[in-house]
Amino acid sequence: METWTLSLLLLSLHGAAAVIHSLKYFDTASSGLPNFPEFVAVGLFDELQIVHYDSKTKRAEPKQDWMIRVREDDPENWKSLTELFLSNQQVSKVNIGEAKQHFNQSGGVHIYQRMGGCEWEDETNEVVRGFYQHGFDGEDFISFDMNTGTWIAPKQQAVSTKHKLDQNKALTAQINHYLTQICPEWLKNCVKYGSSSLMRTELPLVSLLQKSPSSPVCCHATGFYPDRASLFWRKDGEELHEDVDHGEILHNHDGTFQISVDLKLSSVPAEDWRRYECVFQLSGVEKNIVTRLDEAVIRTNAEKPNDMTTTTTTTTTIIIIIAAVVVLVLAVGGFMAYKKWKDKDPQKNVKTPLNPSPPPMSQSGSDSLTEGVNSSTRLM
Repeated sequence: METWTLSLLLLSLHGAAAVIHSLKYFDTASSGLPNFPEFVAVGLFDELQIVHYDSKTKRAEPKQDWMIRVREDDPENWKSLTELFLSNQQVSKVNIGEAKQHFNQSGGVHIYQRMGGCEWEDETNEVVRGFYQHGFDGEDFISFDMNTGTWIAPKQQAVSTKHKLDQNKALTAQINHYLTQICPEWLKNCVKYGSSSLMRTELPLVSLLQKSPSSPVCCHATGFYPDRASLFWRKDGEELHEDVDHGEILHNHDGTFQISVDLKLSSVPAEDWRRYECVFQLSGVEKNIVTRLDEAVIRTNAEKPNDMTTTTTTTTTIIIIIAAVVVLVLAVGGFMAYKKWKDKDPQKNVKTPLNPSPPPMSQSGSDSLTEGVNSSTRLM
């Protein structure tokens, strides 16, 4: 009996799903955009925005309640975090100028981006993946391969930069240390501080939408958390795989998520609609949200006159949500420039467990990188 009980226990432990957490920082420098900050930095923990900085406010702002507690626990380190973002901002302005020269470009709108971070599995306590990437004008420029310790140049203009960086062994060691040691430690602290937020569940508002009578019916679920969810159509209790179009899970501005799935009904008689239903499932919640296909509850562009006020309010709400998502995407939009590293040991620079900046790709203005990681930050 004891052996059987032990076997069941091991089986249940084996079946428990491990959780992979992520910590990412996106820096974006721009030129030629008068109504947009020249520099924006955003930190994401498990795809949830936790900190924001831009060149207009010049302050690191917590975006979650538990990040406010982090700031209150150590105000001096939070001040140094703002100073670090300011340093990145100053260096990014130089880098975007260098990038434009390298690509023989002047004037117009240009974007230089950087993304650095890591993924960590709580069950094995191992780093699953580390990433450190740079891009210019919406295209990948160069990235670091943690497995080989070398740089990858996806386009010809970055080949010379790759060769210089591959020769800088001190920089390689510094970035490896960040990806395998520093970033995971910051990530674990995020898990510690944000545990209450991670363990919450929020159910969505599910709606049926249709542009016109001949258009597919869209089942839209928004406002749920976490993102481990599924949305699908079924007929007579069986999940449908044909005549359906699944959308991706997207972020809302408030940290929740949304998803949609379309169902084509052009060949389905009206009397058969009652056989269809949309099903939303959320991890950790036993009861599903089931919405039966009913013409009476479908929101369309052709509302009745007495429903115009409701339609206008709904449309306005959707527009506000979309606009907020677009702003977040612009801020989070990719990867950026490099920052100047102080003449200190890399580990001594890490004063706060949530310090975001991965090490820069440090170069001098010359073709040689033998000066080491503390030389002026120049990409080109």
